[in-house]
Amino acid sequence: MAFRLDTPLVLDGGLSNQLAAAGYDLSDRLWSARLLRDDPAAIVAAHRAYFEAGADIATTASYQASYAGFGDDAPELLRLSVRLARQASFQANVDRRLWVAASVGPYGAVLADGSEYRGRYGLSHRELVDFHRPRIEVLASASPDVLALETIPDVDEAEALLTVIADVDIPVWLSFSIDGSFTRAGQPLAEAFALVRDVPSVLAVGVNCCDPLDAAAAVPLAAAVSGKPVVVYPNSGEGWDPIARSWDGKPTFDPSLVPTWIRDGALLVGGCCQLGPADITAISAHVNPGESRPASHRM
Repeated sequence: MAFRLDTPLVLDGGLSNQLAAAGYDLSDRLWSARLLRDDPAAIVAAHRAYFEAGADIATTASYQASYAGFGDDAPELLRLSVRLARQASFQANVDRRLWVAASVGPYGAVLADGSEYRGRYGLSHRELVDFHRPRIEVLASASPDVLALETIPDVDEAEALLTVIADVDIPVWLSFSIDGSFTRAGQPLAEAFALVRDVPSVLAVGVNCCDPLDAAAAVPLAAAVSGKPVVVYPNSGEGWDPIARSWDGKPTFDPSLVPTWIRDGALLVGGCCQLGPADITAISAHVNPGESRPASHRM
């Protein structure tokens, strides 16, 4: 069955915080992607926890996986990320259709210095295309249901990603990392969302890993500018310290925001960093209030 958006679906939450809660040290440059090599069963367990909490879609552990980080092992580990999420979908004790989104993080994620929250890497369009193309092609070859081009801080990088996906036969969503009404690189969000208006393979556009209140303002803008469904999965509202590699501050996420996001055009709703299974259960309760879920995924 092909992935399509005709009703709201629930995304998972932060993979890294779920793994950290299970006792794993993710302080190195590879972050949660390290466990693709070191403990793949832990990744399956994390995906399964989110499915059983109410998520319809698991986002793979490939966000920070790259050729630079894994060398010759990169293709197999990228494909493994999709297989692990699919394995979790069959192990999960649920009775609805489940999906797998292959995560494609930005160039800055590989640098592991917080630059995915700044953009402006100093790379040309061609250099960004050359960075993203190999791993997107490998991920697509593993047959995920959709590609998640996520936490993109910069219109220039989004344009490079759209160049790559033009040659890949798989649907995608594109979500930006934002600061207020601008991308992290400082471009107006209207400019960013407009990029996908005439790109048929982009099923949804929106924001992730941002302040929940910024997300609330971005959702109606994304719908109006792009003419497409919206994807929205903010973080907890805490701040990220890229030097200490830790979160600080108080959470501001409130699941009662979800009905407004759906009213304003969101069809993919979930959480990012610091939002865990309990938060996904709360989101799911707003996405599917009193309704039966889709049919079993065991098809």
